[in-house]
Amino acid sequence: MRFAAGPVWRDGLDPDATWTPSASRDALRLRAWVNRLIREFFHARNVLEVETPVLSLAGNTDPNIASFSLEFSGRTDGAPRTRWLRTSPEFALKRLLAAGVGDCYELGRVFRDGEAGGRHNPEFTMLEWYRVGWDHLRLIEETAELVRAALSLLGRDASLRVIRYRDLYRGGLGLDPLTASDGELRAALGDVVIDPAGLTRDDWLDLLMTHRLQPAFDPDGLLAIVDYPASQCALARLRDDGDGFPVAERFELYFGSIELANGYHELLDASEQRARFQRDGIVRQQRGDVVPPMDVRLLAGLEVGLPACAGVALGVDRLLMAMLGTSRIADVLAFDFARA
Repeated sequence: MRFAAGPVWRDGLDPDATWTPSASRDALRLRAWVNRLIREFFHARNVLEVETPVLSLAGNTDPNIASFSLEFSGRTDGAPRTRWLRTSPEFALKRLLAAGVGDCYELGRVFRDGEAGGRHNPEFTMLEWYRVGWDHLRLIEETAELVRAALSLLGRDASLRVIRYRDLYRGGLGLDPLTASDGELRAALGDVVIDPAGLTRDDWLDLLMTHRLQPAFDPDGLLAIVDYPASQCALARLRDDGDGFPVAERFELYFGSIELANGYHELLDASEQRARFQRDGIVRQQRGDVVPPMDVRLLAGLEVGLPACAGVALGVDRLLMAMLGTSRIADVLAFDFARA
C-alpha cells in the first residue's frame, strides 16, 4: 500500500497556499490508524490510558529543552501566575505511579520552544508509557513491538538490533566515547565545521552521533542504543558497566536514522532527582537561560515512593515520518507551524 506524504488535495486547491493543510489526506488517514493501533495495543496489555495537565506550575529544567510559559489572569489563591506548557507528560505520569495507578500511558500534545524546522515543530504528539516492575531492556522489546505493529499497517517490518553506546562509537568511529579526550572527539568530526564556543563533551558526542553515526544506520532496521554515559542520565538510574565506568540505564530507539523513542529504567531516589534538577539550574544560569521552577510535586511523589519501573517517550510524528519515508515533519501534520 502506497501513501502520499506531501499535500495532495482536490483539484483547484493550491498546495502552497498557507490556508491549506501541510499533510496529505493519506498522511492524515495514516495518523488516525496509528492512533487507533496505539490504543488497541495498550488496551490488549491492560495499560491504562490517562490524561494529565498540559499547564503546570513547574517547567522542564533540562538545559537542552526550552519550555513555553504564559501568565494566567484568573484566580490563583496566591499561587504563581506563571504556568508552563509541558514538554512531556513524564512528571505527572510518575505522580500517578507513586499514587498506585499502575501501568499507564498518555497520547497527547507537548510543546517545546525554539524547535521549528524540517524535523521539528513547536507542538507535537508524544506517546509516553510506564511499566511497573520492568527494566529498560524489557521495555525495548515492547517499544519495538509497537513500532513493528505500526509498520505492518503499510505491509512493512523491521528487525531489532541492540548495541551498547560504547560499542557503537568504537565500531563506527574507532574511539571510546567514555575515555577519548575532547580533542579526539572534535577530530573525529572530520570536515564537519562546528563553532566550539560553549560546547561541552556531551555536545561533541551528540554531534558525532548526528553527523557521523546516524547516517550509517540501517535504513530498514530498528536500532536500540543502551548504556549511555552517566553525564547523559537525565531521569535514569546509573550502574557500573563492568569496566568501572558508570553508565545510564537508558535507551534510544531508531528506525533508520530517525530517533523515535527515549526510555529509562527510572530513577527512584528523590534526593538524587532534586540534585539533578539543581545541577540543571546551575547550567541554565551559566548560559543565561531562564531557570523554570523544579517540580516539587514530583519530588514529593518520589519521597512517598515511586514503584520500580521503566518508562519511554515515543515521538508519534517521527514514527509517521519514518513510515512515510519523509524528512519533513510538515508532511505528517494537518497544519505545521508555518500554517498554524
